[in-house]
Amino acid sequence: MAKQSAAKNATERRSVGDKPGNLRGASSSSSSNGGRASVETKNNPAELDRLIHERMRLAIVSALAVNASLTFNDLKEILQTSDGNLSVHARKLEDAEYIVCTKFFEGRTPKTEYRLTASGRQALERYLNHMEALIHATRAR
Repeated sequence: MAKQSAAKNATERRSVGDKPGNLRGASSSSSSNGGRASVETKNNPAELDRLIHERMRLAIVSALAVNASLTFNDLKEILQTSDGNLSVHARKLEDAEYIVCTKFFEGRTPKTEYRLTASGRQALERYLNHMEALIHATRAR
């Protein structure tokens, strides 16, 4: 009975577009709301930032968090990905203003350089806090 109730509650927390396994309701504190507190993200306080949660975008943001800037080729080498894959994910992060792209020439060679913005750094911090809360909540059970 308790398992059925827990499964029902987990299902009710998902919205119509959510897929099973989506992480919702994790928090940075577990005070008066039944073990769930909200972690602020861009769209919904109880949701993981799906923009950063995707593996390649998380890798891009993480690499830029520990480097002042990286060129397209540096990122491609670090992440072991293709030109197309990197450019698509970098564009999504750029559209969200999490990273900024600068294009210039070094001699006659075109270069593309990426930097993490302040809002990108804040989004990564929120994401990491959310993941830490999930880990803490899971271990506490």
